Amino acid sequence: MENRQQERGYLTAGFLDSEPLREADEDAASEVHLNNSTMTEEEREEIQQELVKLEEEIGTLKQVLSSKEKQQAELRQKLGITPLSELKNNFSRSWHDVQTSVAFKKTSETFSTAGQKTSAAFSTFGSAITRKLGDMRNSPSFKSFEEKVESTVSTIKTKVGGSGPGGNFEEVLSSAANASSQETPSNNLTDVSQVLES
Repeated sequence: MENRQQERGYLTAGFLDSEPLREADEDAASEVHLNNSTMTEEEREEIQQELVKLEEEIGTLKQVLSSKEKQQAELRQKLGITPLSELKNNFSRSWHDVQTSVAFKKTSETFSTAGQKTSAAFSTFGSAITRKLGDMRNSPSFKSFEEKVESTVSTIKTKVGGSGPGGNFEEVLSSAANASSQETPSNNLTDVSQVLES
């Protein structure tokens, strides 16, 4: 029994402490393969028995592992730990780890600085546009355009609404719209027939 525990300890330690094969290990393995032909029948049987024991131990360990996994699942179920809640917890932990990482903090600071600079640039851009529009409105060409529009509006007022001053452009447009909506198609036909008679 004690010998078997030592073997298990050796196997476990060997399994856990294993490292990738090196070139020297590969050479040794190929030499063993070549030396197999010189093995005696007794040595071959002994190795086969050891292999069978090892395979049995592996099978036993797989059964024990399976049993432990079932027991773990039952205990988790009793505690109300579902795979979904466990996934959420793992995700939350991972996200917290990411947020506290140096790289995330540096990236966050960089984006914050970039956002502030972009905001300042847009603010400056908006101020410049406002200033330019103000300058444009005060320019002689815009004043001339504004005077022409006012002259046109007063002409429309005179022709549409009478000769009285007053009212603004919106009132003139709404009165013109009201005047055109009051005309009916029959009035238009009458007007056309009167024009034809003349």
